[in-house]
Order: sequence, then structure tokens, then C-alpha cells
Amino acid sequence: MKRIAATILIAATASAALAQPAAPARPTLDPAVLRVQVVLDKLGFGPGILDGRGGNSLTNALKGFQESRGLRVTGTVDDATVAALRRFAEVRPTREVTLDAAAMRGPYVPNMSKDYAEQAKLTSMAYARPLEKLAERFHTTPQVLAELNPGVTTIGVGSKIVVPNTFPTSRHYPADATPQWRATLSSLNVEAAVPQAAKIVVDKSDGVLRVIDGNGRLVAQYTATIGSSRDPLPLGNWKVLHVSPNPDWKMNPKILKGVSDSKEAQIIPPGPNNPVGVVWIDLSKEHYGIHGTSEPQQIGRAQSNGCVRLTNWDAARVALMVKGGTPVVFQA
Repeated sequence: MKRIAATILIAATASAALAQPAAPARPTLDPAVLRVQVVLDKLGFGPGILDGRGGNSLTNALKGFQESRGLRVTGTVDDATVAALRRFAEVRPTREVTLDAAAMRGPYVPNMSKDYAEQAKLTSMAYARPLEKLAERFHTTPQVLAELNPGVTTIGVGSKIVVPNTFPTSRHYPADATPQWRATLSSLNVEAAVPQAAKIVVDKSDGVLRVIDGNGRLVAQYTATIGSSRDPLPLGNWKVLHVSPNPDWKMNPKILKGVSDSKEAQIIPPGPNNPVGVVWIDLSKEHYGIHGTSEPQQIGRAQSNGCVRLTNWDAARVALMVKGGTPVVFQA
């Protein structure tokens, strides 16, 4: 593994720090678990962050995969599930990549203010640093990238690093997608060959978003952050109005709980760290949508302002599965 001894800067061709500060003790990354996560991620049963560890998102993904294959739903890697996954034995859990200029290119906004008025002055809600961009591309966190590359302290153009294998089988995105949206999808390694949704079901009790095809089959599933006690999920039957890639976001204190009404409304610019992430799937329920997030590690843990929040890469994949008029069911 090549070690780059370079000045740690945040710029178009800069090197970036890979080593992370010591974190509280947690389970060791298990390559076998990472392989299961990678396979499920490729199949559209999102396990959340690819980190080689168990957790609620992996359990949900396993349950969805088992249901889709007609297996007993256990949420564990039991014998039947191992047998079903065996056909994907050729899928490698990790790959070594050589970072090019595009992988390191910004723009970046280090030390982004949490004040909406200050954010509104930015041209983009961009990543803070190259390592954050790389982590989202490979559906993981900077800490996991550091674990996969022991001894590597900085990275830059030409560096070779090991990453989770999130490379899609196809990048043939819809012909009507804008160049900017295509670039976003490609940057996030979003699979282009996806099933089309006949219905989306958001299940509050299970904390998941399910994609159902025209034959009534479960074809994809993702752990989601769904509403909160003060902004509960509006149960009922809705539909997709339209999909807005790379959206800006209007911070409206009149409808956003937890923000003083004395604050001025602000338009927060697009970018992966926009509060609604890289895509907004607008619903017929006013002010509600399915969208991405600036904090993928919080999906399934934190609460939302009533909407349905996914990781950026999962939200982008769902966006490719729906269209105006797709039914959306919010159920308890």
C-alpha cells in the first residue's frame, strides 16, 4: 500500500488525512459481515453504512432479502440465507482503487456553519473534505476507510486504497437526466439497472421503506428515519408528484419545528450536505417528501421533521425507481 507523505490540504488535487482520531471501543470490522453487506447493497436491500458490523440496518436488510426470496424471515445469516447468497460468491467485498484527480476534486466547505443564514450565503452545501466524499462514494464512513487501510495516513491523486465494493453493474442513467444529476449518481456509485416501483410502502413500525413491483413482490428495501414524536409520519395513501435532483431547500421557520418563528426563511443551496441531501421526492402530502441526508450514519437512529430520510445513495436509487403518480403508502 502506497503511503503518501504530503501536506494535508483541502483543494482540488490535495492530499487528505486518512487516519482518524481514536474512537470508543467497538466491534472489529468483520470481513464476512462486510461481504454480506456489500451483496445486499448491490441487490437493493440497503444495509446502511457498509462497516463490517451488525446492527439494525443490516437486520432489516436481511429480513427484506429473505422475504423477497421466500425464505423464513429471521434477520440473521442462517443456513438458508447463506445458501441464497452463495450464488453471489463472485462478488468481492472490497476493491483496491487508484485515486484520480476527479476523486479528489472539490469544491469543499470545511467548518461549515450550522447557522441557516450563513449556509444560505454558500454556493454549494459541499462535502467538508475529500475523505467525506470518498466515504459516501463507497457507502461507508471515513473511519471505516481508515480501518480498511491501516498504516495509510494521507491520500492524494495516485494513492491506492482499499474500499467497499460498491461499483454498480451499470451507469446507464435515464436519458432525460441532466448532466449534473448523472454526475451525482455516478459519484455515489448508484446502480442504474433498478426495478420500477409500482408502489412505495413506508412502514413506521419496522422503520423501513419498501419498493413493490407490479406483481406485488418486494424488490428493494431500505432502513429509513421516519418522522418524530413532534412531527409524526402522516399515515395514509399519497403519491409521488415529482423528483427533484440536487435540490435547494427552503428553511421555513413557520413549518419547521425547533426553529424560532423569529428567524427569517432561507434558501439553502444544493449539495450532498444540504439537509435534504442529493434528491427530494415530492409527495402529494404538502411539505412531505422522501429525501437524502447530510448524516448517513444517523439513518434509523435520529428523528426527522416528519419526512422519510434515507442515505444519499439509497435515496438516489429510489429516485430512479419512481415517477410522478407512483403510489406511496405511509402505514403504522
